[in-house]
Amino acid sequence: LQVLCRYQHIWNIDLRFRPAFLGGIMQATGNKPPAMLPKRGEYMLKDLERMGKYYQVPVTISASDFQRILGKSSLGAMRFITAIDMTQPKYLETLSREFWMRFWSQHEDISQMESIVAVAGRAGLSSEFTQKLLDMISSPEVKNRLKETTEEAIKYGAFGMPAVVAHFNGKPHLFFGSDRLELLANVIGE
Repeated sequence: LQVLCRYQHIWNIDLRFRPAFLGGIMQATGNKPPAMLPKRGEYMLKDLERMGKYYQVPVTISASDFQRILGKSSLGAMRFITAIDMTQPKYLETLSREFWMRFWSQHEDISQMESIVAVAGRAGLSSEFTQKLLDMISSPEVKNRLKETTEEAIKYGAFGMPAVVAHFNGKPHLFFGSDRLELLANVIGE
């Protein structure tokens, strides 16, 4: 997320964030979190550290964080992001990046309402607007929109996150993971 945001101004791309629910994607595709396979989880820790250094992105994770990641739901945050997408999409990138920083860099919870309110404040949303969005997250409209974007991601072939779909020369190209940016650049001619 952080690196793709950086490249959007260098490459000739129109970056659009589409909130999707990871739990729904994993369930629909039968995928399992990497940390559930000990050797893969061990490798992932090293790889994330290397990638953080390479891209100069403040991501830190330890073996104990896997339980935090597996044990907390991002559904409320994804519904909140969906509500902002439906009402004021100009805040979508800032809000998404704030959630990312809180979860991956600051190791804070994003599942609780007070966390969502804190993220909204850091993204520059007023308390009144934040409350309006909080009221929306349990609405059928928001739930259905998140379900639709999640199903759309699955149709493109997503089986986990991060998933990037590049529309180029009339075709969608799916890229999974944060280590595929060079391949994405090659496909779009950058």
